[in-house]
Amino acid sequence: MQWQQDILGGDFESCSFVAAGADGVERTATLVRLRQAQDVGIPEGPRRSVLFLHGWSDYFFNADLAYFWARAGYGFYALDMHNHGRSLRPDFPGGYVADLAAYDAEIQEACRLIGLAAGPGPLALMGHSTGGLVAALWTSRHPEAVSQLILNSPWLEMHGSALVRRAASGMVGPVARFRPQAVLRLPPRGHYWRTISSAADGEWPLDERYRPRMAFPVRAGWLRAVLAGHARVARGLGIRVPILVLLSMGSANGLFWSEDMRRTDAVLDVSIIGARALTLGTTVTVERIDGALHDVFLSPEAIRTDAYARLARWLRAYG
Repeated sequence: MQWQQDILGGDFESCSFVAAGADGVERTATLVRLRQAQDVGIPEGPRRSVLFLHGWSDYFFNADLAYFWARAGYGFYALDMHNHGRSLRPDFPGGYVADLAAYDAEIQEACRLIGLAAGPGPLALMGHSTGGLVAALWTSRHPEAVSQLILNSPWLEMHGSALVRRAASGMVGPVARFRPQAVLRLPPRGHYWRTISSAADGEWPLDERYRPRMAFPVRAGWLRAVLAGHARVARGLGIRVPILVLLSMGSANGLFWSEDMRRTDAVLDVSIIGARALTLGTTVTVERIDGALHDVFLSPEAIRTDAYARLARWLRAYG
């Protein structure tokens, strides 16, 4: 394994690696880390580590998030999971996975690499959107490996209710069984991208090689895997480490553009997500942030400053 300067440049390095899953399939993932830059106020002394998992059709690019964790005394790492971001390969369908547990091997290997760099011990795990679902499920299967779980707008349930999920499962199941990589004909939406990208109305420079404007095609096998994850969450995960869930106060996820999308979650139904969060474990804190976007840490400056303050407060309580 060899670290090299990352696409973010400056203080960031990345390395790609191959991890073999329980199914015997080898998958490529990419680990990004923030080096110990001296100009960001990193405290002296022993440091813990945090691993960040991005959402679907996404990759890690939020350097401010990394610097926040560094100032809080954590070594920061992010994983571009297979078929995403830095780990995209031309012969594989972007974003596709047939079972969310297929990410387990690369997360486990990332933890091993972090242990080699930072020393052994549990780490904080942070996930956004679908990455939040993956992080929660992985923590439930590897409770000894995680000390804190932080979920930024995690996709824990379908829009509306469990009834919607069951109906969707019934419709997608037969297709996923026989043609798992079949593309489902769903309306493309780029509203959330519009609110965050500096190429549109947002302030974040996004590399379209790694994050498409309209997201990857939705494939039947992938949707079945997500719905199965939602069903597991609904049954309760029994996680015993402290959990923080950050959400917007409102949702505006219709098919057509609305100005409300500039100050709400334009992807998920935050009301059902907030309710589902309480099924995750024994110690769950839910923070609802007025004006936040789907990724609360990509919201307008005053909103994300509020989100960082809430995260810092939680870390003081459960760090």
